[in-house]
Amino acid sequence: MKVLSIQSAVAYGHVGNSAAVFPLQRIGVEVMPVYTVNFSNHTGYGAWRGPLISPDDVRDVIVGIEERGAFPTIDVILSGYQGSEGIADVILEAVARIKAANPDAIYACDPVMGNATSGCFVAPAIPVLLRERVVPAADLITPNQFELGYLTGTEPDTLESTLASVDRVRESGPRVVLVTSVERPDRDDGTLEMLAVTDTGAWIVTTPRLPLKANGSGDVTAALFTAHYRRTGDAADALARTASSVFDLLENTLNSGERELQLIESQEAYAHPQMQFAVRQVR
Repeated sequence: MKVLSIQSAVAYGHVGNSAAVFPLQRIGVEVMPVYTVNFSNHTGYGAWRGPLISPDDVRDVIVGIEERGAFPTIDVILSGYQGSEGIADVILEAVARIKAANPDAIYACDPVMGNATSGCFVAPAIPVLLRERVVPAADLITPNQFELGYLTGTEPDTLESTLASVDRVRESGPRVVLVTSVERPDRDDGTLEMLAVTDTGAWIVTTPRLPLKANGSGDVTAALFTAHYRRTGDAADALARTASSVFDLLENTLNSGERELQLIESQEAYAHPQMQFAVRQVR
């Protein structure tokens, strides 16, 4: 499998491509990373150095890949945080050209906008752009519950309302939806859930909620679920593998006392997930 991953990059820590690439490689996926920024560290520190990469320069890198004859071999286009409208245009152009070269390729979009705690943390134009242009072009999306609500104009909280919101966003284009950080009032205390929905059903997995905020964990989640699903077409298996791997990554990070993801130290969790969490079909 080959993935073209268009995301940010940092030298210190693990977010964007600096979080997604290694876990994908560790499960046998060939990744072509294209960077949208090249920062010293993620912006959560409040200070960072390094350049934003202009949309024209990002486009040139992708054109260079195309000139090597790679487009027919690409199975997945993966994107995460989109810092500008211009980057979205570049991604959508790449999706169209790659799908023309390989009709079996899929576009997986993590529609990063914010979360229930912080609200939206992207430029005001980005959520509208994601809802109206980017998500409809995607085959697979990985919003959190807050982002799902914005995409659909709903307020999902129960399992039933979350499933209804997923159905609404699926009507706009993407057929596969992974909802991360599902929080519903009737779940067990101290737990967190993920929900995967496809044309053939819906599945949920419950894990303990760990007391940490780990930048980049969503990027790892989107990458692993996309790869597992693209490889097998089995959403339940992809959900189980992803939940197992990401939980162990987060637990290792918590136990280390470090702020940054223990990405390399957790590599066995990607290659050989323990599959310790049961996946339940809910539709």
